[in-house]
Amino acid sequence: MTLERRRLGRTGFMVTPIGLGGAHLGRTGPGPDDFDDDQAVATVFEALKLGIANIDTAPMYGESRRRVGLALKQLPAEGFRREDIILSTKTGRDSQSNPGYSYDDTMRSVENSLRLLHTDYIDILLVHDPSDLSPVLDPGGTLEALLELKAQGIIRAIGLGARPHDFHRACMETGHFDVSLTFCDYNLIDRSAVEGVLEPAAKHDVGVYNAAAVMLGLLGGEDPRIVAQRLGGFATAQRLERSVRVWEWCREHDVDLLAANLQLCERERRIASTLVGAASPEQVCRDVAALAECVDESTLTELAALAARE
Repeated sequence: MTLERRRLGRTGFMVTPIGLGGAHLGRTGPGPDDFDDDQAVATVFEALKLGIANIDTAPMYGESRRRVGLALKQLPAEGFRREDIILSTKTGRDSQSNPGYSYDDTMRSVENSLRLLHTDYIDILLVHDPSDLSPVLDPGGTLEALLELKAQGIIRAIGLGARPHDFHRACMETGHFDVSLTFCDYNLIDRSAVEGVLEPAAKHDVGVYNAAAVMLGLLGGEDPRIVAQRLGGFATAQRLERSVRVWEWCREHDVDLLAANLQLCERERRIASTLVGAASPEQVCRDVAALAECVDESTLTELAALAARE
């Protein structure tokens, strides 16, 4: 299939309905699902070959930036151009225990990203998971640095990647944030992003990235009760109950749960792109193929209503 292009708000960037999320690309350590450099690069190129236009990474994702950079170095040899890719990365948090939102922290983070990614510009620079917006918006903070970098052409758009909807709205109100990356809040079991992010984003012409739509695997097609054993506290009672409900309905009606979930996201036109965290080239293929599955609107309506039922 040919992936369409959608306008990412006032950035003017044209992105695809699904993009490649880079969290899995940075995984290390023992285990059958972990990445090495070759697998990560192969995953990036499979996404590009399938027509995916946008790639997202972050300092918090371990080796992800370096591995995406390895792929970017090989673009000409593989017949691709850097200018055809919308690349986003983040600043503000290198790990859960190391936040850094000052002007100097931000400059160092972006400089490091440019080096690791083997690029001289970044299309979208997202402020990552602040617990408080004061160090981001106050003088001498993240935004001051990002505005300077944007004026220099080193970054082309500024965004926020965070969970609290009030943070997104506050950043939109400044007039300086071009993109909102929200996660775990637009999918079959949770559509709270509609009021919290999508409506204000449309008002301000801010582009929206929808991340973690598969809810860390709860909506990927495997029995959610098995997936929940790997997720710890993320799999709350409500999330698990709703996931099991839609999973069982899909099994009974021979519906591909992954396809239904991704198509629900795709059909929401206020979302420019849903980022899928692929762990292999095969998973990228599966995600793209899911968009071509036959899932009618009545099925999506019934599933969404079923999930929302108390």
